[in-house]
Amino acid sequence: MFDPILLRAADAEIVSDAPGSDITLLADSDTTDGGFTANRATLKDGVFGTPAHFHTRATEFFFVLEGKLQVLVDETLHTLEKGDFLAVPPQVPHAFGPAAGSDADVLVTFTPGMARFDYYRLLERVARGEADPSEIAASSKQYDNHYVDSPIWRAARGQ
Repeated sequence: MFDPILLRAADAEIVSDAPGSDITLLADSDTTDGGFTANRATLKDGVFGTPAHFHTRATEFFFVLEGKLQVLVDETLHTLEKGDFLAVPPQVPHAFGPAAGSDADVLVTFTPGMARFDYYRLLERVARGEADPSEIAASSKQYDNHYVDSPIWRAARGQ
């Protein structure tokens, strides 16, 4: 059992893993007794988004607050709009980024919780050139973030 969590917007830590891609850190597993992890992803039009990946233990939930989000689930592309919700179970490859011509503002949660905040901080350090990209691959087991190749996703994102 964990204590109620109240995080004021002014007190939230925001990290940036790419220009136009901000992650607001809301609650990590250490504050939720492992129950969940939550963040807000604010993605500007044209941002690539995440590479295809999967988690072995957690279900990842997406709730679109504003804009449109393109999401790959296994080998199917979806466009989520404001108010749409998606749950991706463990082991299912997925990726997400703003739909073409749109920004996306998304609440992202994981359950059970998984320590993710240091992973997002690592992504920011890599984006700033303060850490080597190989550290991301080396941390896949620690952060339960396993990258996979997806020609469908690369094509959808123009790569």
